[in-house]
Amino acid sequence: MRNGMHTDIERCVRAVQSKDARFDGWFFTAVLTTRIYCRPSCPVVPPKPQNMTFYPSAAACQQAGFRACKRCRPDTSPGSPEWNQRADLVARAMRLIGDGVVDREGVPGLAARLGYSTRQIERQLLAELGAGPLALARAQRAQTARLLIETTALPMADVAFAAGFSSIRTFNDTVREVFALSPSELRTRVPRKAEPAPGALSLRLPFRLPLNPDNLFGHLAATAVPGVEEWRDGAYRRTLRLPYGHGVVALTPRPDHIACRLTLSDLRDLPVAISRCRRLLDLDADPVAVDDQLRGDPLLAPLVDKAPGRRVPRTVDEAEFAVRAVLGQQVSTAAARTHAARLVAAHGVPVDDPEGGLTHLFPSPEALAVVDPESLAMPRTRRATFTNLVRQLADGTLHLGVESDWEESRARLLALPGFGPWTVDVIAMRALGDPDAFLATDLGIRRAAAELGLPSSPAALTARAAAWRPWRAYAVQYLWATDRHPINFLPV
Repeated sequence: MRNGMHTDIERCVRAVQSKDARFDGWFFTAVLTTRIYCRPSCPVVPPKPQNMTFYPSAAACQQAGFRACKRCRPDTSPGSPEWNQRADLVARAMRLIGDGVVDREGVPGLAARLGYSTRQIERQLLAELGAGPLALARAQRAQTARLLIETTALPMADVAFAAGFSSIRTFNDTVREVFALSPSELRTRVPRKAEPAPGALSLRLPFRLPLNPDNLFGHLAATAVPGVEEWRDGAYRRTLRLPYGHGVVALTPRPDHIACRLTLSDLRDLPVAISRCRRLLDLDADPVAVDDQLRGDPLLAPLVDKAPGRRVPRTVDEAEFAVRAVLGQQVSTAAARTHAARLVAAHGVPVDDPEGGLTHLFPSPEALAVVDPESLAMPRTRRATFTNLVRQLADGTLHLGVESDWEESRARLLALPGFGPWTVDVIAMRALGDPDAFLATDLGIRRAAAELGLPSSPAALTARAAAWRPWRAYAVQYLWATDRHPINFLPV
């Protein structure tokens, strides 16, 4: 853990002087003489240590009057890993801000979702990040505006609206203040490319090296639901349900980034779509910290050394994943995909895919809550499990959003009929994003453990895995990768 790393001056200076990209997003360097802030790996000659000061967020730098470096573009750093590895109030608030809640619902909406007062939220964010929720959301709007200015030919008024600004004047002032350039100057600095289709955007999603894409994209491709997801021409493609409309995304692994091609029905959904794609691919992870911890086990170390940088495949829609976990109970991957495809064809919202192949959004809990259970081709007990889950998701009794408290959500899921430890843990790992979720009862995990010489009984394996905490979900990925058998969803 590197909580509050920006306060460790000596360590920050070393990271800047060595241009260590592993720390990009963990903290930001503000240069007192130039009033510019940078990422640690900025290619320029490092300033003298006495001229550096350090901040935990880009928003804090901006509030202190620093502008973004034009060379290293600190606003495009990977996000801090902390928000995806913690479940406290600040982490949950940051996940919600990344999902655009402040822009859509204001700070009162953020506080209401978290169950705290606006004053409590502001106080904790200020204490840890040096900026309140409005400043953090403003920094995100500035980054979105820059993306749209540089990657589209949209009129500036449309850019301002899509990025979430309330007026053209605020948009102009913010862009100039953050980037020390006007919107039109930002655009002229970027070579013009062929115009994409209307609403289409091509972006680069950064991550911390190393990244091993095999299990990440392999798992998504193997479990893809026809109509909603597909693997085509080296890209994972899927439809997205978004606050203002819908989208189609294609994600392609590259050596130093993920190529992201987005088609949106409403450009206001851009920051949310990016946030959800990053979450899906676990792009804000700190693979060095994870792998170092897992290498401490001599039986896991060869797996880590062979293919370091494995990520946990997650989801763009927590409710969708929970439904699919139930559909996959005690059946093969192929059968789970068939069940899901039938639901999609019958109850999903049709969408137009400019490239063909994708046809629907996955059905919402509200749409599934009115499905006749007798129409479901599954055992009666699983029908009851499915029906109970979608009704609770639809009426808000059960909520699995990015702001969820992991332990509370686990307890609510375990209380549902038909939900055993495996189903709850796989939802915790892939939907809630708990980096320490562990599937000790999974058949593939137990088989891999036995082949490695690890204990294979759930109790003994759980005891051995205590040394892998808080990264047991990543250990699951390394163990799954040794299994030569197809993915199966057997335990409940």
